[in-house]
Amino acid sequence: MPPRGKTPDIVRIVEGVKGRVEFRSELAIRFGYGRVVPWVRQRTHEENTRVALAGPDALCFRTPAPTRGEDMQTVSEFTVDEGERVPFVLTWFPSHEEVPKRIDPEDALAETESFWRDWSEAGRLDLPPEWAAVVRRSLIVLKALTYQPTGGIVAAPTTSLPEWIGSVRNWDYRYCWLRDATLTLLALLTCNHADEAAEWRRWLIRAIAGDPADVQIMYGVGGERQLTELELPWLTGYEGSAPVRIGNAASEQLQLDVYGEVLDCLYQARVHGLPLDPNAWRIQLALLDHLEEAWHGPDQGIWEIRGEPRHFVHSKVMAWVAFDRAVLSVEGHGLDGPVDHWRAVRDEIHREVCERGFDPELGSFTQSYGSKELDASLLMLPLVGFLPASDPRLRGTIEAVERELLQDGFVLRYRTKEDGVDGLPPGEGVFLPCSFWLANCYELLGRHDEAQQLFEKLVGLSNDLGLLSEEYDPVAGRLLGNFPQAFTHLTLVGTAFNIASDLPLHRRRAG
Repeated sequence: MPPRGKTPDIVRIVEGVKGRVEFRSELAIRFGYGRVVPWVRQRTHEENTRVALAGPDALCFRTPAPTRGEDMQTVSEFTVDEGERVPFVLTWFPSHEEVPKRIDPEDALAETESFWRDWSEAGRLDLPPEWAAVVRRSLIVLKALTYQPTGGIVAAPTTSLPEWIGSVRNWDYRYCWLRDATLTLLALLTCNHADEAAEWRRWLIRAIAGDPADVQIMYGVGGERQLTELELPWLTGYEGSAPVRIGNAASEQLQLDVYGEVLDCLYQARVHGLPLDPNAWRIQLALLDHLEEAWHGPDQGIWEIRGEPRHFVHSKVMAWVAFDRAVLSVEGHGLDGPVDHWRAVRDEIHREVCERGFDPELGSFTQSYGSKELDASLLMLPLVGFLPASDPRLRGTIEAVERELLQDGFVLRYRTKEDGVDGLPPGEGVFLPCSFWLANCYELLGRHDEAQQLFEKLVGLSNDLGLLSEEYDPVAGRLLGNFPQAFTHLTLVGTAFNIASDLPLHRRRAG
């Protein structure tokens, strides 16, 4: 997939390495998520070129191999001898525009390889060689998930890959989550990709501009807000895991933690030396004014539950992060704001979470106020600086997570049940980002060997290309959920630096 020009291309080159091989290629083009069969025609004035049209979409298919129509497909049968190379180029373009100019497949291959090598080598990875390789792969994933025209980074390029085979937990992840903001910025800046970090911040500021009460948890790659969720009943789903969904209804939920992520992201941008954006602080002031009232209420939480809103502990802690970073911005960076008032709000949130979110009988913080349930999002409390990992309440929380949420050495988000908090049928895999969080907590507790062992165990789950999804089935030994997953690769990068580097990313409150 060459670096994007005006139109995106996919290039395939069949290379004859040894002997002689007969091939058959079948291209079945369907628009509208498989529902729309296009009109395909051979271009009379351009040899070896077919164009498929339907509504707003068009594809141009070019190859020197002979092609013909067969059963609503474009078929090619050809032979490749040793030393021969046969290219195929597929290009999307808006149907109302002219067919894009032909590209040279061999030039595209060379340019693509050069682009990625140059970009990767520009990064700074002060890590052991074996860890640097997996971090570099994760950074490449992050770059590849970036929509170049806007700088938006999608959570995954797929939709409806199930979190458990046969389940209804199938969501559309082709959007940009604000929850990824801080980890994305820190990963890019720490690894010397300041241009991408600046583009991500600019995307973030554009996306959240407007009424603070209307801030969403996710947006389209261009900042789109209307992400209406639909089910596609004509598709059977991955291994029968229906329904297949496009759009995401969670975009309409209230999730208080995103305010903390946005404030922390913009704070980290200042700490790490990104040039100041004159609009950023004004937007943060408006967000804080809104959050001062909003944090008192329940929300749907980090896991985007489809059940009743609750007072989730993680959400309250991230509201604390928002006011904490505002205080630090005034104290350490000379910005103007009612810092004494923000300190009071910050302290009020902290006090309430410690009183209502901690269960003395369990010796642990809980998923929500008044609950006895555990939640792996509680592992974030020491990582954002709410309390030190050595605090007895957090030690007890980490031990409770180990006791109740570990499965085959990996961490579940929470225990799914028929009448559970999320309003969905039970069953999902272990959650890989949460497992990386536990490795971070081990490191903060001085359990370095355990942290390293868990990190290497998690990295070992990646496929042959070094890619990871959101979840994993330890019994079947297979990846689950949308793929590849930015959140997982971001936590991998952060964990690697936390365990093996002098530039730990878990000290998000330092500076």
